[in-house]
Amino acid sequence: MAKNIYFASDFHLGTPNYAESRAREARIVNWLNFIEPNCGELFLMGDIFDFWFEYAKVIPKGFIRLQGKLAAMADAGIKIYFFKGNHDMWVRSYFTQEIGMEIISDELIIERGGKKFYLHHGDGLGPGDNKYKFLRKIFRSKFCQWLFARLHPNLGIGIANSWSQGSRAAQTEKEVFLGEDKEWLAIYAKEQLQKTHFDYFIFGHRHLPLDIDLGNGSRYVNIGEWLNYNSYGVFDGQDLKLEYYNPEP
Repeated sequence: MAKNIYFASDFHLGTPNYAESRAREARIVNWLNFIEPNCGELFLMGDIFDFWFEYAKVIPKGFIRLQGKLAAMADAGIKIYFFKGNHDMWVRSYFTQEIGMEIISDELIIERGGKKFYLHHGDGLGPGDNKYKFLRKIFRSKFCQWLFARLHPNLGIGIANSWSQGSRAAQTEKEVFLGEDKEWLAIYAKEQLQKTHFDYFIFGHRHLPLDIDLGNGSRYVNIGEWLNYNSYGVFDGQDLKLEYYNPEP
């Protein structure tokens, strides 16, 4: 590998308010400038936006600086993957047509540097949370998206923005480690290891940076979020590291 691979998730642009989101966007763009010279691939692993819906001729306004930066990176030859999260699952073709990003709906399995990766936003995996798993199927259905598209954008996006104000991300509180035996994504990773070996399981969604040794050379890495941690993952061809972006004030 000539260049590094980077993983980031849960920017939640749009929450808790415009001013804080704009400041976060500026920090993210600065981070992208920082990693760009050594970046071969970039994996954006869900909940980049706190809400996203593509009408036939309309997209949510805002955060054009991030989109412009990603377009410039893609034009420079950096491969970018965009995972659907539970907040921005209604991504369709816009980012592919305008930026060149590849959209990933669920898991993605890749091999890089002789290592095998299992990648997923993390929502709907592991034990419990059956209510969300049921709602996820409904919200991801084409019929549900068709119904929402019937709403005028001012109404539809307005309703969604109101919902996001009560979301977990809007509270900006730090999550607490539950213990390896209760971390549902660690449990899910261990279940997958019973079927096949992966060197790395990389997830977002949890809002807590984690690096857990699963044994037999396998690790579960949660790349955290950008409301509190500015955390991300980087693979240099030999090892995956969990790092934090802390620019000088």
